[in-house]
Amino acid sequence: MRHAVIMAGGAGTRLWPLSRRHRPKQLLKIIGGTSLLRSSYERLRESFEADHIYVITGEKYLPLVANELPEVPSRNLFGEPQGRDTANAVGLACAIIDQRDPDAVVGVFTADHLIAPIEKFTKCVKLAFDTVEKHADALVTFGITVRSPETAFGYIRKGEEVGLGVFRVEKFTEKPDPIRAQRYAESGDYFWNSGMFAWRASTILAELETNLPISHQGVTEIARDWDTPKRPEKLSAIYPKLQKISIDFAVMERAREVFVVEMNCEWADVGSWAQLSAVLDSDSRENVTVAKSAVHLGSEGVTVVSEDDDHLIATLGLKDLVIVHSRDATMVCKKRDAQALRELLANIEAKFGDKYL
Repeated sequence: MRHAVIMAGGAGTRLWPLSRRHRPKQLLKIIGGTSLLRSSYERLRESFEADHIYVITGEKYLPLVANELPEVPSRNLFGEPQGRDTANAVGLACAIIDQRDPDAVVGVFTADHLIAPIEKFTKCVKLAFDTVEKHADALVTFGITVRSPETAFGYIRKGEEVGLGVFRVEKFTEKPDPIRAQRYAESGDYFWNSGMFAWRASTILAELETNLPISHQGVTEIARDWDTPKRPEKLSAIYPKLQKISIDFAVMERAREVFVVEMNCEWADVGSWAQLSAVLDSDSRENVTVAKSAVHLGSEGVTVVSEDDDHLIATLGLKDLVIVHSRDATMVCKKRDAQALRELLANIEAKFGDKYL
């Protein structure tokens, strides 16, 4: 059977001060009143039944996720006691699904992407699953058609075309400097790395056993008791001790049978206020306003976000800034500095503890 897992574990610190430890970014309803998690689920419903869709998130977010996606059975919501990066999140989800369906083919998607149109996305998902079912040992990733020389994304170099829109992966490349990003964009040989995948559950578990044996042992042991009263004990004893590492580093860059499906869609990884600004509607001067009360005069390229309908934000002669206002904190920064929010939050924590986190 075909299954889909939504990874929704990040706290989303790069969308602070709206995203907090108690309210992760995937649950923020910034875009058209719909959360990123809900949007991800609704995209996948074109390809999967609700009871074949799963979410892996932090344990503390499980009630919030259940409230946001009441259609998804509670047994399909998996909680991590502690974030251990994507290799373990993916491994645990696939190990649990493998226990329930040994023939499972699993797609792994994220809760913080914007993708359109849905029709193209759905066709790409079908193509990826068809490829996995044709090549039993295949690991398939989705490569986004490069539209500009971006330095914020990883890249995939495509190799031999093995089917229409399907290529062997020649190489994964980390986030490049501007010169290399320009070269990649002009060559036509690269895709942006989307961080989405498809494979047989048994295949990815075998790859984990080869490349990350301690994690493989841990997640399979947890999965065996997942649907039993032993789950809490096993989960808390084993999972937090697993090596924190991404699925890209742990498996994808080491495996042999790796394919990439070209996803020629409008795509945005909503990882920062600058990236979010790029996909929201703007006025004639490229100002983005997600607030009930805001006025711009002579400002250009300014993003204003506020969750307080009665609080007016007025800008005068500003350029390329992000202004985000929440109940107890306001953040102002240049767009180009929005990626450095982690450092800012470290300073806030050092001064105020977790009061504003």
